[in-house]
Amino acid sequence: MNATSATASPAVPTAPAANAGFALFILTLINLVNYLDRYIVAVALPDIQKEFGINDTQSGLLGTMFMVVFMLASPLGGYLGDRYPRKLLVAGGVLLWSLATGASGLATSFITLLVARSVIGIGEAGYGAVAPSIISDLYPRDMRTRILAFFYTAIPVGVAAGYGLGGWLTERYSWHVAFYVGGVPGLALGLMAFFMPEPQRGAMDGPDAQTKMPFLVGLKGLGKNPAFWAVTAGYTLMTFSIGGLGFWMPTYLVRERGMAQGDTGTTFGAITLVAGLVGTLVGGWLGDKLDRKREGGGLWMSGIGLLLAAPAMYLATNIQSTVLTFAVIGVAQFLIFLNSGPINAAIVNCVPPAFRAFAMGLNVLFIHMLGDAISPTLIGSIADAYSLHTAIELNALPVLLGGMALLVGAKMFREAVPRAR
Repeated sequence: MNATSATASPAVPTAPAANAGFALFILTLINLVNYLDRYIVAVALPDIQKEFGINDTQSGLLGTMFMVVFMLASPLGGYLGDRYPRKLLVAGGVLLWSLATGASGLATSFITLLVARSVIGIGEAGYGAVAPSIISDLYPRDMRTRILAFFYTAIPVGVAAGYGLGGWLTERYSWHVAFYVGGVPGLALGLMAFFMPEPQRGAMDGPDAQTKMPFLVGLKGLGKNPAFWAVTAGYTLMTFSIGGLGFWMPTYLVRERGMAQGDTGTTFGAITLVAGLVGTLVGGWLGDKLDRKREGGGLWMSGIGLLLAAPAMYLATNIQSTVLTFAVIGVAQFLIFLNSGPINAAIVNCVPPAFRAFAMGLNVLFIHMLGDAISPTLIGSIADAYSLHTAIELNALPVLLGGMALLVGAKMFREAVPRAR
């Protein structure tokens, strides 16, 4: 430890900032609504197709256009988040996407629905890139992995809520009503976001971390940051796989296993909820514990988790028993969701605080551009050429490669990031 870090260490906070719990609560609920909205359209799709007379390719555009706009706008959201009050970007983004969700229900043509879904991507980009940055400035470093894990528990809960609530409202009323209802929580949460604390950037990393950084200097440093790029590569491969599975697994269970469509959505959603929730919380707790033993310990755990998840995913397509198939799927999802907290904590910890929001935005761009924005189409192409069974089976390979990338990232992280104390 050098003289500068020795002098700065006593000034590094060891307790959360005032009102940190309120901000975490609001941001987590917003994240839940974020994923609820994304999956309403998936479960309402058959009725949308019937009303507008669109084919599968056109239907896929509803997801693709949202993802393209979201990933392209995310670096801009991150750039703004490093320079302006982040709570304003969060509040404005949530209000924009919630209004667009309600507008989706008002759509009277496929084109207007497509435009509304695209606008949602702009709103979510203003939130997704800056929320982890806010959390990292509210909680000390030795708490970040489990705090970020709590934040990301909203993903499986939101996915399950989107499947369940969206399906129930569509069946009982209409897909229009599902979108109306889906937009209401975000409007309330967007207004509440204006009252969140706005922490100083780098407040939990000591005085030396609170200096401003010119954009080009930060960009140059990020380009030479091997830990960031290794983690992003592993995260991208993981996102490719789980994005493709999330899109095709219900269809696989109906087509290949002969399950009823209603039962598939309910069962798969329940497994995702339980495995995702437990995996995310366990990953956050265990990641912090391993990080205290050695730098990058949580990231190492993430790599091992993906290496173990890959054979579980392969086995899920080759076990004849439906019960055992769901059990193995649950194990694979648990091992994958272990990574939510450690991966995102590693990203915010390996870049300067003044550049975190942009780094998160750039990470979002890559994990979606090369991940779940293309995997549903590629898996569909393999299914057309061979079979859906083969396509799902091969999807274990990106998870395996992602685990290897994260293990490399953990080694680079230890070399690049000194211990905080």
